Amino acid sequence: MRDLLNDLLDQEQRNPMEAARRNMRPAQRKRFYKSASIGEGNALLLDDKPVRTPMRRLLAAPDARIAQALAAEWNAQGEHIEPAAMPLTRLANAIIDAVADHADAVRGEIIKYLHSDLVFYRADSPESLIARQAELWDPFVNWARDVLDARFVLAQGVIHQAQPPHAVEAAGKTIPRDPWRLGAAASLTTVTGSALITLALAAGAVTAEEAWTAAHVDEDWNIDAWGRDEDAMRRRAGRRAEFDAAVLVLDFTT
Repeated sequence: MRDLLNDLLDQEQRNPMEAARRNMRPAQRKRFYKSASIGEGNALLLDDKPVRTPMRRLLAAPDARIAQALAAEWNAQGEHIEPAAMPLTRLANAIIDAVADHADAVRGEIIKYLHSDLVFYRADSPESLIARQAELWDPFVNWARDVLDARFVLAQGVIHQAQPPHAVEAAGKTIPRDPWRLGAAASLTTVTGSALITLALAAGAVTAEEAWTAAHVDEDWNIDAWGRDEDAMRRRAGRRAEFDAAVLVLDFTT
């Protein structure tokens, strides 16, 4: 049992965002409140009572607009509470319970992506996919080079390509330090598979739609070539909800 506990603790230290998300997967429960509102300090209230995170911390947002969006998620719930339909609440809990205490570990997870980022690995065929990747991914590589002085190396195929340490360091310096922005960046990196796309979005270098489209080049190409898979599209919709929640946090924090 001690070995198991140690393993769980190690896992939480490696990925505190995921540890907090695990705490947001309870059994489905009936709605127990009439309405959600915002209290002092942008705290979320259910029937005028403050809401606590899984670690019993006050669920409060850094900006009134984020708080209003949190309340809207709770007010939109039906007879039963569906955590899967509350991406902003899940993100807020993860930020408050995990990111605030483990910022260096979260930042380290983002840096790992910079060593093998999605946009660095290009297809070697067919030509249409090669061209599409270049069209949508090259701007991010060029932005890193021209704005961050981070010169990354591209590769074809899936064989690992080591990246220059100075490039990773230069890009890593732009990872947000504010816990809310850092948590949003961590979520976006996971959803998009790209720290570079996330950092460009956080810096305002691209729009949310440009970032989303760039992150789904391969998937969209496969849909065009082979058609839609409904299960895959449902999973994509879930990712989009998480993406939008994180973008909202970036939009309303500094």
